[in-house]
Amino acid sequence: MEQETQQEKIARIKRELEAVPTVPGVYLWKDAAGEVIYVGKAKQLRARMRQYVNFADDRAKIPLLVESIHSFDYIVVDNEHEALVLEKNLINQYSPFFNADFKDNKSYPFIALTKGDVFPAIKYTREKRRPDTKYFGPFTDARAAREMVDIARRVVPLCAASCADWRQLTRALEKDPLAFLKREARPCFDAHVGLGPGACCGQITPEAYADHVHRIERFLAGNHREFVDELASEMREAAEELDFERAGRLKARIDTINSLADKQHAVSSRDLNADVIGFFREETVAGAHVLVIREGHIVISNEFVLNRGTDVPDQDLLRNFLFRYYDTTTSVPREVIVRTPPEDAEAMGEWLTAKLDSAHGAKVRFTAPQKGEKADLVAMAETNARHALMRYKVRTNYDDKRINNALLQLESALALDAPPMRIECFDISTIHGSYTVASMVVFTGGKPDKNQYRRFKIKTPLSEANDFLSMQEVMRRRYAPERMADERFGSKPDLIILDGGKPQLTAALAMFEEMGVRDIAICGLAKRDEELFVPWQDTGPVVLPSGSASLYLVKQVRDEAHRFAITFHRELRGKGMTASILDEVAGMGPVRKKALLKHFKSFKHLKNATLEEIKAAKVVPEEVAEELVRVLAQYNERKTEQEERLNQEAAEGSEDGRGSN
Repeated sequence: MEQETQQEKIARIKRELEAVPTVPGVYLWKDAAGEVIYVGKAKQLRARMRQYVNFADDRAKIPLLVESIHSFDYIVVDNEHEALVLEKNLINQYSPFFNADFKDNKSYPFIALTKGDVFPAIKYTREKRRPDTKYFGPFTDARAAREMVDIARRVVPLCAASCADWRQLTRALEKDPLAFLKREARPCFDAHVGLGPGACCGQITPEAYADHVHRIERFLAGNHREFVDELASEMREAAEELDFERAGRLKARIDTINSLADKQHAVSSRDLNADVIGFFREETVAGAHVLVIREGHIVISNEFVLNRGTDVPDQDLLRNFLFRYYDTTTSVPREVIVRTPPEDAEAMGEWLTAKLDSAHGAKVRFTAPQKGEKADLVAMAETNARHALMRYKVRTNYDDKRINNALLQLESALALDAPPMRIECFDISTIHGSYTVASMVVFTGGKPDKNQYRRFKIKTPLSEANDFLSMQEVMRRRYAPERMADERFGSKPDLIILDGGKPQLTAALAMFEEMGVRDIAICGLAKRDEELFVPWQDTGPVVLPSGSASLYLVKQVRDEAHRFAITFHRELRGKGMTASILDEVAGMGPVRKKALLKHFKSFKHLKNATLEEIKAAKVVPEEVAEELVRVLAQYNERKTEQEERLNQEAAEGSEDGRGSN
């Protein structure tokens, strides 16, 4: 594959940024290797990230940063304060290269571990980054950074890079890897006072020293609880020994640790250690997001795109994801927070407990909160899962590819001459034959073409609901020669879909036969099993594969026609009832009706008015006002009953294979 040019890359990133929301959050720029090279926060993510690729940010580092950018991620939060705290945590987690350069020209300090040495040392530094050194920071308070080095070494003894004995040992190890075994030097001053482990005089092996380094890394990464506990224990011992000066120093160090480890209230107001998992699902694809929270901080967030969406039951999707995710990760929490726990939560918990292998016998449990802080965390994970899926779809042109596949699949399944680039779908909506309407929605190239949508009032007299006569009328009106020649109705469709299955198809075909229409492909969709009935197949319906792009498109078209029909039906019914209700009031003539509506501005305000308000308007006599209130009360009651019936029939229509009401 040819490598994309810089212009092509920037154009691609600009296109992907269209899917980024305009909400507060933290963004992560990544290089071609997938490494995070910059972390920033924004009040509006999309606008802030666009400034980079549009070179609207005049900081000197921006051209080099944009040249290094290959992709990005982002995490959505509720407000800018949360973004600020999360930005700090992610900078500590990734130590991105470009975050060392702040808005001013001041050089900020870091704490560094010289990981390339046999006995890594800790140091306070402002140096430029070296590949064999791990950096923590930057710190805005140089004094706090130096004090943190001192606190860390008092909790876990470690050599300092400033120690002359350590530098001498390091030079000796470059010539002889076993030099530490042969040294007979006296312990350095730091080893005497307990700040160093005695590497300079052979008192510790590289393996034991590596354990010290690991603990220091955990401390500098923000895992402070165990260290605070140790300092608190020392402080109590000092107080018991009446060494109040030492106890005061220890108390100051504990306060320093607590001030540096700010609690992120947006994530957890307490020291929560959990994984929060959220999903966002579509028909053919799903997004998953895992917030890894340790000691109340988001230390990392992982996102995944799964190749099956709502076609897979929720429980199967969750269980499959849990198995795949925790089979690969080494970080197992004590709590997994999800929207709905797995059916076999107890067995799953035992499996994760075995992987946790806690020395204290801790068990892993699943939590499905309904409200409160943890429920908010699940919602946050679900929001980020949705955005992860959006980014993936934009990055891969997923929707366009899915639509192309759907059209090709429909062409094959329905034996069409070509992919159905223009699809027209019809649905009928009525209540017992009253206010019967039909909708026509159009999908061009697999996407809604709302300028081509049309609505029909059924003119055929109906004493009760008759979807078949209604559908025949719509077919006659839509596909009459004069309408087919009308540019406002667009071109001839490549495929007609009728919501209602085989009965609707039979009615439409009878009308087409009468009109002489024989050159338009047509099918009926039964909702119960999502089956397509076609004229040329008597052996049974066409069943599109479950989870296929073609089935997703057909259901999307049908649902849009159903929505459009119900919307028009409710609008028409509301207007009809409004026009007739005032005619039922004794003594209410056209003049008084017009005056009332003018005074109350609308029928909505009038029907909610009290008797006193209507009398105060002095538009109608008191006896007419009283009759109006009585009629309006009956109207409101009937309307409520009809709304309930309409909703019930709409729900039944979604179950029995018919989109009509």
